[in-house]
Amino acid sequence: MAKKKLTAGGLAKDASTDELAEVGFEESLSELEQIVRRLEHGGGALDEALKDYAKAIHLLKHCHARLETAERQIEILSGFDALGNPVTNQMRETEKDLDEKQAGRASRRSAPDPLGLEYPD
Repeated sequence: MAKKKLTAGGLAKDASTDELAEVGFEESLSELEQIVRRLEHGGGALDEALKDYAKAIHLLKHCHARLETAERQIEILSGFDALGNPVTNQMRETEKDLDEKQAGRASRRSAPDPLGLEYPD
C-alpha cells in the first residue's frame, strides 16, 4: 500500500505517526495553525470538525516532541573554567537550578516585611 504524499497545503489528511516523524516542526506548526483557523471560523460539518480537532491534537503532540528534542540539544553557558574556556551544561541539567533560583526569588518576595508594614496589593 502506497504512503500518502504531503500536499501543498501540508500533511495528508490521515498522516500516520511515521509520516509525521519525517515532517519538520515548521510544517507541522503551519498545518496546526490552518486547522485552528478552520475550527475558529466554524461553519463546517461536525464530523469534519472532529477529525480536524483530532488531527490538531496529534500535530500539537508532534510539535511538543520536536521542541523537547531541540531543547535537549541546547547548551547553556554556565561560566568559565580556570583556563578561561567556556563551561556548558545541557539544558535539562540546568532547569533544576533555574527552578531553584525562581523558588528562592518567590520566597524572598513572600517573606514578611521586617518592619511589619502592610502594603496594598
